Amino acid sequence: MTRAESAIIDIAPLDTKLKPELQTLLDEKAKPVGSLGRLEDLAIRIGLIRGALKPRLGKALSVIFAGDHGITVEGVSSHPQDVTAAMVQNFIAGGATISAFSHIAGADLHVVDAGVAFPVTLGPGFTDARIAAGTRNAALEPAMTRTQCRAALQKGIALARDAVADGYDILAPGEMGIGNTAAASLIIHRLTGYDLAEVTGRGAGLDDAGLDRKRAVLEKAALRTDATGPFDVLTEFGGFEIAMMCGFMLGGAAENRIVIVDGFIAGAAALLACGIAPEARGRMVFAHQSAEPGAQILLQALQAEPLLDLNLRLGEGSGAALAIPLVRAANAILTDLADYPR
Repeated sequence: MTRAESAIIDIAPLDTKLKPELQTLLDEKAKPVGSLGRLEDLAIRIGLIRGALKPRLGKALSVIFAGDHGITVEGVSSHPQDVTAAMVQNFIAGGATISAFSHIAGADLHVVDAGVAFPVTLGPGFTDARIAAGTRNAALEPAMTRTQCRAALQKGIALARDAVADGYDILAPGEMGIGNTAAASLIIHRLTGYDLAEVTGRGAGLDDAGLDRKRAVLEKAALRTDATGPFDVLTEFGGFEIAMMCGFMLGGAAENRIVIVDGFIAGAAALLACGIAPEARGRMVFAHQSAEPGAQILLQALQAEPLLDLNLRLGEGSGAALAIPLVRAANAILTDLADYPR
């Protein structure tokens, strides 16, 4: 690990001393032992993260980090870059999928401009944390400077700490950024060693010719640098929204909060976060199996078993929002179920 990575944040190992007591508590509930399956495993994870036999879970927060990618000029996406700004406005107006899903899950929704290329009109629940108006073209040069990368990470950490101070115990980050499946594919390729072709998919709907073009562009970007460390890989290939979301995950983990990891893009941010601070992994709950072809490779690399498999490939933190009620249900096993009568 480089000095740049090791100085970002310090996260203590997850304290597992309560695990036997949590298991006994579950086994004594008014139900057959183990009958709630993986929800019982999740309940134990929540108890360990929160350090309590009957954890209190306060508010839930969906946070959408938005940013644009210079590599989109190479034709790696089926949509133009200005769609990012349009979708941010839709989030703010409450008309997006994540808006509806967050409402159903009882989560507050916040939008963060990490680096959108086009102007966005401010509104309630919006933070302007723009590092720059989009990254540079990663096919030709590093997507961001090391200073920009560190600033995005630190801002994400600060936003997580602010959320915790505001009473949020469940953090569900998501993203918006045209071209960000290309960035995520490069990150996963470099950090796992899998071929680019295996981790690169159609994103928002590329046809066969578009997919071939995307893979060729990503091969060009990958040949440009031999970076392998998480911080260096993020600097070379990432987006401001991915970096800030990575920092948000790190900050939430450091505060011992439940960090719900969404799909492919958020998974790439989680892979980076675990590379920077491996102890962050113990505070993560993985929401769903994305339909992107590299998603299974990503989950294997993180030794993660997602809660849901719904063939989702939207992003926005939509799968993470759907997982929030499952987190609360698992916690309720510990806090609300009666014990078997003695």
